[in-house]
Amino acid sequence: MLVMGELRKVQRTPTGTFFVCLPKSWAEEHGLKKGALIALDETGDGKLLIDPKHDAEQLHSVATLATGPYLGREIIGRYLLGFDIIRIEAKERIDFDLRNVVKATVGSLIGLEIVEENYSQIVLQCLLEPSGFPPEKILRRNYAIVAGMNRDVLNSFVDGDMQRAKSVIARDDESNRLYFLLVRILRTIIQNPRLSEKLGITPIECLDYRLAASLVEAIGDASVKIAAETMELNGVKPSEALRKLLVGLQAVCYDAHEQAVKAFVSKDIASAENVRKMHEKIETLFADIEKVAKEQPVEVMPQILAASSFLRRIYEHSVDLADLVV
Repeated sequence: MLVMGELRKVQRTPTGTFFVCLPKSWAEEHGLKKGALIALDETGDGKLLIDPKHDAEQLHSVATLATGPYLGREIIGRYLLGFDIIRIEAKERIDFDLRNVVKATVGSLIGLEIVEENYSQIVLQCLLEPSGFPPEKILRRNYAIVAGMNRDVLNSFVDGDMQRAKSVIARDDESNRLYFLLVRILRTIIQNPRLSEKLGITPIECLDYRLAASLVEAIGDASVKIAAETMELNGVKPSEALRKLLVGLQAVCYDAHEQAVKAFVSKDIASAENVRKMHEKIETLFADIEKVAKEQPVEVMPQILAASSFLRRIYEHSVDLADLVV
């Protein structure tokens, strides 16, 4: 068994070739014999990766699930963990309701398809090639959706536009799909050094992307909650004074998460600091909204305060996202 961090001396032949002996236990474990070919890859930081099975056919990772009340969540869990094939098996038969759960879950996960189905088994397979999905591209796409949700939801709130609020809620499904895809890709990269090199992202950077993805998702969730408050108002509009204050708060929050994402992707410390500097303006606007809201009818005051609180939370998520830069 190879000991982690084991040190071995570099040796040199009379002709000048450098070499290091491979650990016997490791070679035997991977079926290496005299004359076997191994692949060497150099990473960006100068490390050498040794692949004993470079020419072997890539095997699919398979997970088997039994039917049960949490099947949908279990499918999502295996998808996020990077399993290529998910088998769902029942002792007798899979009923109609459970099949609908499987189909709905598959529809929420990009690249996952039903490839086999009979009375007691359903086989799902993820058909995506991870190398075709750079994390930055997925994050940017998801942010574009979330930013649109955040822009539209405040307009729906101040205009009493319930149809636009419903549109914001509906777009959250697509945002969730991209979030799940990004988590899957990041986990796959961490487990596959070659993929890490190909996509130009280190395992440490994957951790930052994982946090950034969660924060972008949280901004989207806060927007959905504002949309829910719009539905509660049922077409009632805030006063003109509140409208101006809410629009002002929204503008600062939008600028904050836009600069935060830009700062994260480009590692721009100046933009990250700009996000932090918005704090005083956010707090002033929030205090003004609270003051004016207390003068409103009791039927609408809770929704106004809730919406402004969710906007402030969006700013806080933006600060956390900007902090990943420094």
